[in-house]
Amino acid sequence: MKRFLVISNHKAEDCNLALKETLAIGYLTHYDWGCKDGVHTGWAVLEAEDKAQALMSVPTFLRSQATVVRLTKFDPAKIAQVHLDPQPPAPEKQ
Repeated sequence: MKRFLVISNHKAEDCNLALKETLAIGYLTHYDWGCKDGVHTGWAVLEAEDKAQALMSVPTFLRSQATVVRLTKFDPAKIAQVHLDPQPPAPEKQ
Protein backbone atom coordinates (compact mmCIF):
# COMPACT_ATOMS: atom_id res chain seq x y z
CA MET A 1 0.00 0.00 0.00
CA LYS A 2 1.05 3.57 -0.63
CA ARG A 3 0.83 6.40 1.89
CA PHE A 4 -1.11 9.60 1.21
CA LEU A 5 -1.69 12.92 2.94
CA VAL A 6 -5.35 13.86 2.60
CA ILE A 7 -6.28 17.50 3.20
CA SER A 8 -10.00 18.15 3.54
CA ASN A 9 -11.14 21.77 3.80
CA HIS A 10 -14.61 22.95 4.73
CA LYS A 11 -16.32 26.22 5.58
CA ALA A 12 -17.09 27.15 9.19
CA GLU A 13 -20.81 26.90 8.49
CA ASP A 14 -20.32 23.34 7.18
CA CYS A 15 -18.16 22.21 10.11
CA ASN A 16 -20.77 20.14 11.94
CA LEU A 17 -21.91 18.45 8.73
CA ALA A 18 -18.31 17.76 7.65
CA LEU A 19 -17.50 16.11 10.99
CA LYS A 20 -20.73 14.09 11.09
CA GLU A 21 -20.28 12.82 7.55
CA THR A 22 -16.62 11.97 8.16
CA LEU A 23 -17.77 10.00 11.22
CA ALA A 24 -20.47 8.26 9.16
CA ILE A 25 -17.94 7.00 6.60
CA GLY A 26 -15.65 5.79 9.38
CA TYR A 27 -12.72 8.19 9.12
CA LEU A 28 -13.30 10.82 11.83
CA THR A 29 -10.49 9.59 14.10
CA HIS A 30 -8.04 9.23 11.19
CA TYR A 31 -7.96 13.02 10.83
CA ASP A 32 -6.40 15.79 12.88
CA TRP A 33 -8.62 18.86 12.79
CA GLY A 34 -7.85 22.58 12.93
CA CYS A 35 -11.46 23.69 13.49
CA LYS A 36 -11.00 24.73 17.14
CA ASP A 37 -8.24 27.09 15.99
CA GLY A 38 -10.38 28.59 13.22
CA VAL A 39 -8.77 26.54 10.43
CA HIS A 40 -11.58 24.39 9.09
CA THR A 41 -9.37 21.66 7.67
CA GLY A 42 -8.71 18.03 8.43
CA TRP A 43 -5.38 16.31 7.75
CA ALA A 44 -4.93 12.55 7.57
CA VAL A 45 -2.08 10.25 6.61
CA LEU A 46 -3.63 7.09 5.17
CA GLU A 47 -2.56 3.92 3.43
CA ALA A 48 -4.41 3.30 0.17
CA GLU A 49 -3.92 1.70 -3.24
CA ASP A 50 -4.13 5.05 -5.04
CA LYS A 51 -5.27 8.67 -4.72
CA ALA A 52 -8.86 7.79 -5.62
CA GLN A 53 -9.08 5.31 -2.77
CA ALA A 54 -7.55 7.79 -0.30
CA LEU A 55 -10.10 10.39 -1.42
CA MET A 56 -12.89 8.07 -0.27
CA SER A 57 -12.05 9.17 3.30
CA VAL A 58 -13.55 12.59 2.50
CA PRO A 59 -17.33 13.18 2.55
CA THR A 60 -18.78 13.37 -0.95
CA PHE A 61 -19.77 17.03 -0.70
CA LEU A 62 -16.12 17.97 0.06
CA ARG A 63 -14.23 15.70 -2.33
CA SER A 64 -13.92 18.26 -5.11
CA GLN A 65 -12.15 20.62 -2.68
CA ALA A 66 -9.85 17.99 -1.12
CA THR A 67 -6.17 17.49 -1.89
CA VAL A 68 -4.46 14.10 -1.89
CA VAL A 69 -0.65 13.90 -1.96
CA ARG A 70 1.34 10.68 -2.26
CA LEU A 71 4.01 10.61 0.43
CA THR A 72 7.56 9.33 0.03
CA LYS A 73 10.23 8.83 2.67
CA PHE A 74 13.83 9.36 1.67
CA ASP A 75 16.85 7.71 3.22
CA PRO A 76 20.48 8.86 2.86
CA ALA A 77 21.09 6.57 -0.13
CA LYS A 78 18.07 7.96 -1.97
CA ILE A 79 19.19 11.53 -1.25
CA ALA A 80 22.63 10.75 -2.71
CA GLN A 81 20.94 9.39 -5.84
CA VAL A 82 18.74 12.48 -6.18
CA HIS A 83 21.86 14.66 -6.14
CA LEU A 84 23.42 12.52 -8.89
CA ASP A 85 20.30 12.62 -11.06
CA PRO A 86 20.25 15.84 -13.14
CA GLN A 87 16.47 15.66 -13.62
CA PRO A 88 14.03 15.87 -10.72
CA PRO A 89 11.93 12.71 -10.36
CA ALA A 90 8.70 12.76 -12.35
CA PRO A 91 5.49 12.68 -10.32
CA GLU A 92 4.25 9.15 -9.91
CA LYS A 93 0.90 8.21 -11.36
CA GLN A 94 -1.84 6.85 -9.17
